[in-house]
Amino acid sequence: MSKIEEVAKLVEIGKAKLVGKAVQEALDEGCDPQEILNKGMIDAMAVVGEKFKNNEIFVPEMLVAARAMKKGVEVLKPHLASGATGVKGKLIIATVAGDLHDIGKNLVAMMIESAGFEVIDLGVDVSNDKIIECYRENPDTKIIALSALLTTTMPALRDAVDALNKSDFRSNIKVMVGGAPITQEFADEIGADGYSEDAASAATLANQLIGA
Repeated sequence: MSKIEEVAKLVEIGKAKLVGKAVQEALDEGCDPQEILNKGMIDAMAVVGEKFKNNEIFVPEMLVAARAMKKGVEVLKPHLASGATGVKGKLIIATVAGDLHDIGKNLVAMMIESAGFEVIDLGVDVSNDKIIECYRENPDTKIIALSALLTTTMPALRDAVDALNKSDFRSNIKVMVGGAPITQEFADEIGADGYSEDAASAATLANQLIGA
């Protein structure tokens, strides 16, 4: 088994304590840092995402794998071209105004980060103005991801997407939405570009939206 395959395996099974050492060994053997990131980590997280979608593993295992990848990235970061860990560009994520749920959003953020995006997490109960202001500060953002986990905050999600749809930068971004009560129909109705039902699908969707 090559060192990169070993890194991938360790990420997949969530061995956070061992991943850093394996990444260092791969570097010492002269493996390309970009390849360790793509084949050793991003690909491993794609496998984890698939397993999650097929109910072979559940949220705890997915979190453990994402944490293991984070440890590997820490060792790898100094060896990558700056910004390479966010190779696919920036994504802003937020739970909409009035909604204080963050577990689902945090999981989505981790999975999207694991897929190679630089994630700017605005947290929970985020106003439309704050989302728009964050975009203005990061005009190279490609996707804005919004979450609502209560039926009572679905109107806030509608408002947030509406505010983005009316913005002067709408053609530069893709808007994706998710959360327990949200459906594809609702996403279409409010004018979002995409909807995903879970964190693994969100990473796949983010890639599709930017054509990666």
